[in-house]
Amino acid sequence: MNFLGLIAGMVMLMVTMFGHILVIKGEYHFGTRLWPIFLILGISSILGSILVNNYFSVAFGILGFTFLWGIYELFRQKERVRRGWFPKKSQKNLITSKKR
Repeated sequence: MNFLGLIAGMVMLMVTMFGHILVIKGEYHFGTRLWPIFLILGISSILGSILVNNYFSVAFGILGFTFLWGIYELFRQKERVRRGWFPKKSQKNLITSKKR
């Protein structure tokens, strides 16, 4: 039996979930300034998928393209925050978090 498809599906689900959370939390705390980090991680992961010769190649490929897609989603998340669909980090939140 070949379980590569099943493993790739599970990896895709987990990485997409992680990417979704990373985009929302990252945009909330850092804004769109994270996009260069996503770019570096995405390209590095894709290069890693080319260099590795086993199941990790699939995982690195999925991770790499998820980070690249995350760049696009960071800017879309900024727009969703502007529309009020997600909370915006206000100055009040900054002041109360520094007191703790």
